[in-house]
Amino acid sequence: MKRSKRFEVLEQRPIHQDGFVKEWIDEGFIAMESPNDPKPSIKVENGVITELDGKKREDFDLIDLYIAEHGIDKEGAERVLAMDSVELANMLCNPNVAREDIVKLTLSMTPAKVVDVVSQMNVVEMMMAMQKMHPRRSVATQSHVTNLRDNPVQIAADAAEGALRGFAEQETTVAVARYAPFNAISIMVGSQVGRPGVLTQCSVEEALELDLGMRGFTSYAETISVYGTEPVFTDGDDTPWSKGFLASCYASRGLKMRFTSGSGSEVMMGYAEGKSMLYLEARCIFITKASGVQGLQNGAVSCIGIPGSVPSGIRAVLAENLICVMMDLEVASGNDQAFSHSDMRRTEKLMCQFLPGTDIISCGYSAVPNYDNMFAGSNTDIEDVDDYLVFQRDLKVDGGLRPVTEEEVIKIRSKAARAIQAVFEGLGLPKITDEEVEAVTYAHGSKDMPARNLVEDMKAAQELLDRKLNGADIVKALAEGGFMDVAEEVLSLLKQRVAGDFLQTSAIFDNNWHVVSAVNDSNDYMGPGSGYRLSGEKWEQVKNIPMAMDPRSI
Repeated sequence: MKRSKRFEVLEQRPIHQDGFVKEWIDEGFIAMESPNDPKPSIKVENGVITELDGKKREDFDLIDLYIAEHGIDKEGAERVLAMDSVELANMLCNPNVAREDIVKLTLSMTPAKVVDVVSQMNVVEMMMAMQKMHPRRSVATQSHVTNLRDNPVQIAADAAEGALRGFAEQETTVAVARYAPFNAISIMVGSQVGRPGVLTQCSVEEALELDLGMRGFTSYAETISVYGTEPVFTDGDDTPWSKGFLASCYASRGLKMRFTSGSGSEVMMGYAEGKSMLYLEARCIFITKASGVQGLQNGAVSCIGIPGSVPSGIRAVLAENLICVMMDLEVASGNDQAFSHSDMRRTEKLMCQFLPGTDIISCGYSAVPNYDNMFAGSNTDIEDVDDYLVFQRDLKVDGGLRPVTEEEVIKIRSKAARAIQAVFEGLGLPKITDEEVEAVTYAHGSKDMPARNLVEDMKAAQELLDRKLNGADIVKALAEGGFMDVAEEVLSLLKQRVAGDFLQTSAIFDNNWHVVSAVNDSNDYMGPGSGYRLSGEKWEQVKNIPMAMDPRSI
């Protein structure tokens, strides 16, 4: 057949490299509104839920039982379930209905009911609701800081730059598991050089991650995964109760705690039970609420390719973010895992959370080049940062980042590199050379860095754990190495762990170690002129991008 030249050209566009599939309901390849999703229902007898979304109590699985026991406000639940879902959706969108009034209703919903409510809404309506419903008034974002070689001086420098640019939280992981202690220490030290009060974590196997946190090498955790079907839980030797116990271990040691879930995980594992991705994700959100943790990292996250392949999938991702905040949880709303070859499509996904704002817009904006991202690449990375800054400037929207100058970045990267050099020297760890410090000060990524002795580093990282070193040892090494100011900031972070004030919903720190959370910065959006607005000094910073010329000087 003779081809249309236009179609031949279109087929070469990046969007054609993405994967798309038609709905396959029986295997869970449906984003929302599966005919197999249960209908909303609840029955409460003598304070006990005896029916939940069409199931009698004797037929409950582990997830149903956990949600029924701990995840639903039983008082008024039957009344809320009887309310019209369209009416409830309108209340979510209506700026004249206060968030605190809506939450009283949403906390009494069941998973099927909350899915039915958000299913009445289009994307713009969901964004309107999100603007009101995210718990903390002000917005923030988070970054990934990793590299191909687990180079500690590079992690410290990249963390410092990321903190300077405005990331309120920073997360690292490892290319090689045994490097975890070095990565955790490096991102903590580097971030405090860049901006005091940045929270950091190291995403690794759960027992080691908890160990690093208890030593004072990290300040939050979020990669504690929960799932929407019982077979997925049991396949991983877990239950909702075991996850709840693990969450309490973190919180009892003063670590900020989020769970992780996301549409598509059950499909990927082959146990979707024919339910929609959104319904199964709603169960994950209810498990999170039932466990008493502060929030949830969701938005498909590392499974984004699955909802992204089916009709209405990106809408379902926004819907799961919205359900999370309807449950009065902090939401770290995805935008981390790379999922599309199309720049337009990547931006489409981002705007759903960027425009209305969320507690953490991206739970993994890559602060490094994508080739250095050990979380398998991000939706946005350091090479997109100027575009992102222009988005903020064009639309007068706060996306959590601020313009910086080249001189500022060079200075802060150098200081962070020298600080971690002093830590390694003070703890008797493998030497960080002046050559590495010089290289990382000006580096773009690991391709610009001299090689380290990986075997020596891995051996020393394990010995660091065996020596029972902790956060106080990092403070001492910084002070003795001539970085008293950084030592004081790391010590302040450890003190905050003891105080525990940042274990509030949606908690981050400002530049002066003041907790900013849903408690003291609650979202008060009630339509135009209310809620969080980019103004004053913050707006002046956002406007002042280095690319903008002063017309008076031309």
